[in-house]
Amino acid sequence: MKQELVYEKHEVDENGRPDGGLTTGKGITIIWQKGPLGRGENRLEPNGAFVEGVIQAALGRLAFYQSSEFACDESEAALHHLEAALAWLEHRTADREARQVEGTHEL
Repeated sequence: MKQELVYEKHEVDENGRPDGGLTTGKGITIIWQKGPLGRGENRLEPNGAFVEGVIQAALGRLAFYQSSEFACDESEAALHHLEAALAWLEHRTADREARQVEGTHEL
């Protein structure tokens, strides 16, 4: 059974950049981060979710399944792919941090 989202609204700022939004589905509501966090002394607290956090939640749930009688090869493969996705996003963040643009809309 495919889980279908009930509602998605992805917002953009005045420059067309991703800027918050909302995703809901049965049992879930995700309010996405709105605006960059900034850097240094001006860094803000997050006001919404990041993709990395959603992936970590899915990883946690699948790992829980894998520790139960419902462990299976398919869930193990899904765990592997989610871990790879998270690693790539962490690589992107490290690259942006090295270029000192993490927390900004700079490319």
